[in-house]
Parts: sequence; structure tokens; C-alpha cells
Amino acid sequence: MSSLIFLIPVALGLGALGLMAFIWSLKSGQYEDLDGAAERILEDDSDPE
Repeated sequence: MSSLIFLIPVALGLGALGLMAFIWSLKSGQYEDLDGAAERILEDDSDPE
């Protein structure tokens, strides 16, 4: 039972840290161009010599 006194705040802290990381990624524009990376793999950028 005494381990719950330690584990509950740790779990809440990790949850808050994950939420802050997600909000930061939203504000920094990580999810703006979802199709760009998917289509970029199909482009042929190599120059034949």
C-alpha cells in the first residue's frame, strides 16, 4: 500500500509530461503536412549520370 503513495504521483507526472509534449508538438506544427512525407518517398530525386 505504501508503494501507491509513490507510484500515483509518478504516473500523474508522466501523464502530464506526455500531455505537454503533445501540446508542444501541436503548436510547433508537427501535424501540418501529413501527406508530404507519404508522397516524398515516391519522388525520384536521383540524377542519372
